Amino acid sequence: MNLLPRNKLLFFGVFLLFVLLAINYWFSLRPPSQTLFPKTVMIRKGMSLRAISSLLEQEKIIRSRTHFIGMANLTGNKNKIKSGEYEFLSPSHPWEVLDTLVDGQVKRSLVTIVEGSTLFQIARLLEELNIVEKKAFIQKVTSAAFISLLDLPHSPGPTLEGYLFPDTYHLTKEMDPEKVIQMMIQQFKKIFTPELAHGAYPLGISPREAVILASIIEKETSLREEKPLVSAVFHNRLKKRIPLQSDPTVIYGIINFDGNLKRQDLLRRTPYNTYLIQGLPPTPICNPGKDSLLAALSPAPVPYLYFVSKNDGSHHFSSTMEEHGRAVWKYQKGGLRKVAK
Repeated sequence: MNLLPRNKLLFFGVFLLFVLLAINYWFSLRPPSQTLFPKTVMIRKGMSLRAISSLLEQEKIIRSRTHFIGMANLTGNKNKIKSGEYEFLSPSHPWEVLDTLVDGQVKRSLVTIVEGSTLFQIARLLEELNIVEKKAFIQKVTSAAFISLLDLPHSPGPTLEGYLFPDTYHLTKEMDPEKVIQMMIQQFKKIFTPELAHGAYPLGISPREAVILASIIEKETSLREEKPLVSAVFHNRLKKRIPLQSDPTVIYGIINFDGNLKRQDLLRRTPYNTYLIQGLPPTPICNPGKDSLLAALSPAPVPYLYFVSKNDGSHHFSSTMEEHGRAVWKYQKGGLRKVAK
């Protein structure tokens, strides 16, 4: 007598379960439809699961933040979502979205550090690209405690200027500054190997002085074929105890340089004014590339002591003051010389 009502209740229960599963499938398993892709979202450090879910729902990457939160809790991934910039190229199932966030499959950007950049210029670039905050980057590259952990072949001095190797890197938004710096240092060590660094001693300089010299070469010329010649000029001057008289070193020592080097600047005494001090400046003045590092340790076998800009990106090299004077008059017409040696 009671079988019919029981069957109805059972049928109703099964039907209700099917409806609930269908709803759950609709909100939790199916990706959103009629949404334009790709989509890029930024998961910032410290964002809560609720805030992340709301962002994903707002960007129509998932259908329901409530179901996404439930899924994250049920799978034990509530606190495992990693910060960073994520790019979704096409509609994805919610569990695929969650896996992407938990695995930290962040979008990587190609960032090129130009040869000759200073650490402040690098810091500014990274902040503009939202990779690392400028202040945090500078704090690390000037931290003696952090520098000591980098396992460099020799002491770089008070900062990492000169050792942040210019190259193209795959970086992510809001990276830890330590990781960015470690990548640059690793590239530097691949080029400036212990074997290469040892070649400084026969030239009468230390490996650290070779990096300082390479940074000056980098700033003096962008032409690969000229770098060994510029290196020769400075090596010859160091041996003869003639001041290097390098404008780029003077500029590095001027706070808030306005781009116009004046005669009075050449008379201003700073640790970087190689018109007034003997030998190399106390630190590198930029971050040199491979060609400049190699040139610092392989000067051309020439007697040059002078060079002057030809105003076309190249330079005229001379062995005597007389020849140099003629070159200055020819290329600079008696004006303020770009490089007056």
